[in-house]
Amino acid sequence: MSYPHRSSDVGAHPEMMGTHPEMAEMRERLERTASSGPAMAVEGLIVLTGLYAAISPWVVHFAIQPAITVNNLIVGLAVATIGLGLALAPERMFRLAWALVPLGAWLFISPWVVTFLHTARAGIIWNNCWVGAITMLLGLAAMGLTIGKARGGTRR
Repeated sequence: MSYPHRSSDVGAHPEMMGTHPEMAEMRERLERTASSGPAMAVEGLIVLTGLYAAISPWVVHFAIQPAITVNNLIVGLAVATIGLGLALAPERMFRLAWALVPLGAWLFISPWVVTFLHTARAGIIWNNCWVGAITMLLGLAAMGLTIGKARGGTRR
C-alpha cells in the first residue's frame, strides 16, 4: 500500500531510504552481529529458556493450577518465538529483543499476580523468579549485542 507524500517533504521519500549509504552499513553491521558466536549462543539460550518456561508447569508439578499453567505456557511460547525469530530473521526481529525484558519481569511477578488468592507454592515462586530473571538478562544481552556492535563500528 502506498501512502501519498507531501511535496514539501524533500528527501523524506521511503524509496530513497533504501539507497542511503548508512542503510547498507547498518545492514552489514547487523549481519556481522547476527552471525557472531555470542549472538547465536544468546539466541539459542532465549529459545531454550522460552521452551522451559512453557513446559515448567509439568516439570515443577504445578500444572494443577490452571491460571499459572496457562500464563507460563503463553509467555514461554512468546519468548521462544522471539528467540527463534532472532535466529532466523535477525534483520527483522532485532528490534523485538527489548520485549524479552518485560516478559521476564512478568514471569518474575506472575506467581503473586496470577495465582488464586496469591497462594503460590515455593516451587512456583522459585521457578518463575529464576526463569524471569534469566529471560530479562538474555533480553538485555540480545539488545546489548546490537548496541555494542553499533558503537564499536563507529569508533574506527
